[in-house]
Amino acid sequence: MSREDQEYSRYLQEIGHRITFIPQEGQQGFGHAVYCAREWVGHEPFLLLLGDHLYAADSDDSCARQILDAYERAGTSLVGVKETRGEEVKRFGCVTGEWKEPGTLLEVTEFVEKPDLEYAVRHLHVPDMADNAFLTVFGQYVLSPRVFGLLEEHIRACGRERGQIELTPCLDRLRQEEGVTGFVVKGRRFDIGRPEAYLATLREYHARSGAAQAAED
Repeated sequence: MSREDQEYSRYLQEIGHRITFIPQEGQQGFGHAVYCAREWVGHEPFLLLLGDHLYAADSDDSCARQILDAYERAGTSLVGVKETRGEEVKRFGCVTGEWKEPGTLLEVTEFVEKPDLEYAVRHLHVPDMADNAFLTVFGQYVLSPRVFGLLEEHIRACGRERGQIELTPCLDRLRQEEGVTGFVVKGRRFDIGRPEAYLATLREYHARSGAAQAAED
């Protein structure tokens, strides 16, 4: 093994020592998976990233770093959002609201899980955005620990959608109680949770890697 490979192996081992795995017993939805981490998180705000997404920043700061910096500015729970074409909103959680900082920070006034386009056009359009553009959840959040109490209430009430315990309804209740800010992330999300999206991700990453290598050469 080369020296570089040895150093990289040690780096991965160091990361591994800082990782805790918390199993979710049964496929009960994203909200339930988040709830499983309540004791590990404790009573502090926490950074949440979707495990079936990859992220690539369009700036020097990683997407997660952007989210944390925006949270410090906003002072409330914060959800990363991304501009999305109307025909794709049915695949994501969607938000609407009023701009605090145009094009950057949004005071969220509604969360909707995977709306159809008709509902999005009528209720979720954000001021100063194109008619066919909406803000969907990016997959990175900083959340108040209050969300665990809301999830517990939701679970006890058997609040399932499509057989799953979703996070979005609890985010909307968190918004009503404490306020939630949306932040437009400078970056891209790559969904690897579906076969066709995973293939598209491989192609995109291959193209980006080739372009980066060409720039170095």
